Amino acid sequence: MRTRVLTAVTLAAALSLAGAAVAQQPTPPNLDAVPDQMPWATPYGPAISAQKAQAAIAAAAAEAAKRGWAMNIAVVGPGGLLTAFLKMDNAQLASIKIAEHKARVAARYRRPTKVFEDAVQKAGLNYILTLDDVIASRGGIPLIEDGKIIGAIGCSGGTGSQDEVVCMAGAATINK
Repeated sequence: MRTRVLTAVTLAAALSLAGAAVAQQPTPPNLDAVPDQMPWATPYGPAISAQKAQAAIAAAAAEAAKRGWAMNIAVVGPGGLLTAFLKMDNAQLASIKIAEHKARVAARYRRPTKVFEDAVQKAGLNYILTLDDVIASRGGIPLIEDGKIIGAIGCSGGTGSQDEVVCMAGAATINK
């Protein structure tokens, strides 16, 4: 009798948890919907100057240093070509190319790389990973001046959320 009651309680709990998990699944976006306006259509502008790129890197590096995080920080122009770069002391070597990749993707696709992360992780849109040169990891932010993309900043070396915090500090020097 005890075994039956225990089994029934366990089964009820499992079904309850399964129901809650199903209920928490986000509704997938309607991929057949046709928006009236083009999303992420900020126009490209002239390339960021070396001076502005260095200022963005300095602000990002200051934020990272304040928190004790060793980061790699890249700034690219609107076409994704490197304008400035900083590897902080003891920053992870593998993150050098990742920081540059995040910046390049944010500039070329005209959106923060967190959009791709969310598309894959939260919406299950795995086809995003088949697009050329995408990186589905936060830490890449477009730099917008006078309503035009002049480049992007990418940070890598910590967790995605750490990379994003440092990037936002650098982007704040341009994106006002």
